[in-house]
Amino acid sequence: MKKSSYLVMITLIGAFGGLLFGYDTAVISGAIGFLETKFGLDANMKGWAVSSAILGCIIGVALAGYIADSIGRKKTLIITAFLFAISAIGCAVAANFTQLVVARIVGGLGVGAASMLSPLYISEIAPAHKRGMLVSLYQLAIVIGINIVFFANYMIAGSNTEQWNIDLGWRYMLGSETIPAILFLLALFFVPESPRWLSKKGRDVEALDVLSKINSKEIAIKVHFDIKAVLGQEKGTLSELFAPGLRVAMVIGIFLALFSQITGINAIMYYAPEILKGAGFGVDSALMQTVIIGVINTIFTFVAIKYIDKLGRRTLLIWGVSGMIVCLLAIGILFQTGLTSGPWLLIFILGFVGCFGTSLGPIPWVLISEIFPTKNRGVAMSLAIMVLWIGVWLISQFTPVLLENIGAGYTFWLFAFNAILLLIFAVKVIPETKGKTLEEIEKSWTKK
Repeated sequence: MKKSSYLVMITLIGAFGGLLFGYDTAVISGAIGFLETKFGLDANMKGWAVSSAILGCIIGVALAGYIADSIGRKKTLIITAFLFAISAIGCAVAANFTQLVVARIVGGLGVGAASMLSPLYISEIAPAHKRGMLVSLYQLAIVIGINIVFFANYMIAGSNTEQWNIDLGWRYMLGSETIPAILFLLALFFVPESPRWLSKKGRDVEALDVLSKINSKEIAIKVHFDIKAVLGQEKGTLSELFAPGLRVAMVIGIFLALFSQITGINAIMYYAPEILKGAGFGVDSALMQTVIIGVINTIFTFVAIKYIDKLGRRTLLIWGVSGMIVCLLAIGILFQTGLTSGPWLLIFILGFVGCFGTSLGPIPWVLISEIFPTKNRGVAMSLAIMVLWIGVWLISQFTPVLLENIGAGYTFWLFAFNAILLLIFAVKVIPETKGKTLEEIEKSWTKK
């Protein structure tokens, strides 16, 4: 197999964790209305039906870094695949709301772990000049997973009666994740361990062998030499991440992780059918337009993949967030003025999703996977992405409450305010990392 083909294959398998991430987190959007009727959920319970998985994510990502640094990236990913499958089966056979919540938490453990491990694994495998594009495939996998499940939900709900969906439809929706979970599990046996983790553990022959399969022999030797040199300068302690220089990287990782979520993308992804129904669209129309949202997210993620290593992470981030702000302000105005029955609401929602797809979709995963030191990259990414999942939890838990108490207009203006703060931070603080090796990025922090 050619080196480029081998690199693409292992990257796609690593990114498959993103497909399950998107599938698991978005599948609830089509089921939530039927669960509300089935179990008599109020606004808080409805939020809990969504956010219970996020609780699992926070726990999963908190543990994943330590486990991945101890037993390796590959073995930890295999564990996550088992968790996905167990959760899907548990949701499908749940006899009551409590059992459903427990199964969603188990799935969340897998999603949280995969959300750190997949981009970490890809960044440690990828050559510097392709790293942005290859790590962005993880975000593409997320949106493909969302797209698949939106379409699956639409097909299940649209092909049957309301009562059938209340009784059984949601079980088929949540249980369908078993198929991609098993595929992910089987595919993981065909990928190598991360060469940087192997070097960290002193398994240099294996590390050089992996690097040689994706680079020329000369480049593989140079990259391995740089890895060993940087590892020799690191202590690998948690306190090292908050030392002068590296502290800036930690702040960037945490801030970017949090604000990628509290600018509202998952309010759209989780609650789009409910928001559109509340704006006057029918059930079938709302679900179909949710499919369109997923398609737009996918298309614009391809745009990011094409340009992230050409224009750079920072440029795409600034322009994308600027577009998100305009769309969020416009959506708020439409809801406040009651002008939601025409095409403009969907147009601005699609505009927001498109801008997100080129910026806040892929770029946080790329930056968070490349700005931390090798010895404690797993733990550092766990900290940053744990904050990301706290942001996801806040949005999923309180979006129904905000919509019910302050209305959709003020809710989207709140997201716009958060996006403005992120834009200021991006302009003032976030550096450009395109074209640099992980070791060059790491050295740049110690010079600050």
